[in-house]
Amino acid sequence: MKSRIRVPIVAAALAVLVVSLHAQPPSPPPQPPVRPGGEEQGFRFKSGVELINVTASVSDASGRFVSGLRQEDFAVYEDDQPVAVTHFNAERVPVSLGIALDTSGSMAGSKIQEAQSALDRFLYELLDKDDEIFLYRFSNVPMLLQGWTRDRQLISRALGRITPNGGTAMYDAVADALPLTQQGQNRKKALLVISDGNDTASGTNVREVKRLIRETEVLVYAIGIDGEGDGVRTQAPPPRAPMPTPFPFPFPGGRGGRRPGTFPPIGGGGGGTGGWGGRSRGNADDRVNVAALREMTDDSGGRTEIVRDPRDLNPATAGIADELSKQYYLGYQSSGAKDGRWHSIRVEVRNHAYRVRARRGYVAS
Repeated sequence: MKSRIRVPIVAAALAVLVVSLHAQPPSPPPQPPVRPGGEEQGFRFKSGVELINVTASVSDASGRFVSGLRQEDFAVYEDDQPVAVTHFNAERVPVSLGIALDTSGSMAGSKIQEAQSALDRFLYELLDKDDEIFLYRFSNVPMLLQGWTRDRQLISRALGRITPNGGTAMYDAVADALPLTQQGQNRKKALLVISDGNDTASGTNVREVKRLIRETEVLVYAIGIDGEGDGVRTQAPPPRAPMPTPFPFPFPGGRGGRRPGTFPPIGGGGGGTGGWGGRSRGNADDRVNVAALREMTDDSGGRTEIVRDPRDLNPATAGIADELSKQYYLGYQSSGAKDGRWHSIRVEVRNHAYRVRARRGYVAS
């Protein structure tokens, strides 16, 4: 008799269990992993609203970087209209940094040796372990020597194998390096160009390169080596004061007396047909074209620095590493039409004695 009662009870319990399992809501699908660099990776689109990312460098009257600012200390304008800053960060964030090094024949000797030494120190002492780097060289044509990596030895070995020769395809190198820079895993992306001469071999011109840079968030920095030569310049940059050897990263405060801005452009870019980017003609065009370098750097929020002596490459690269470690990140939402046009950005700080350098706009495409 007991066995007859037990069977219906078990059957009923199983039926209740099946019904309860079917009544439970399905488990949510797995979320995609978050890439390094945080949730603010690149532009984000939601309901037609675009997040515009702006990296700002702030310095005082003596050129020292200003730290400790808060979100309310900044004002941002798009097309001269104030916008609300919705994202802010004052901490050092990892950088995806591309390096494009001139390896033309004119870089032979002390220039390439000092460049290799400065970049080795840049890699091992001044950058953070979470930063990733790639390396391009350019002479007659650009060539990728090492793709994205956090292994400093791979970059250092590639630098050590360089033998300078040929012409200077700088614009082609920047045009090739920009898409790779945008693929970096970190939100902050930068490209450093080191060259001692005007472009003599590119099929791309500087206006086209400027357009490509404007369509990215990449901070572009350039160091030009402008030694003695045959070129004629109507205006020379002021001599650079000797700089103390910087401390290893992270830096304790700013660098006394050093202005992070750029030197004024020299003349009109070298004259001839090479001044703004086709192929240059003659020795007078072979010296560094400061105006063209600034065309590439200034809209991005980066800068151009000119050194007279190759030995100054060390403090120049140290200054850029210092700047990358002390910048502010601001983000705001723009609901403007994707009209493919350039929209200006202006960043100000409450203390008008401070100087701000940031990207000057973006292309709404």
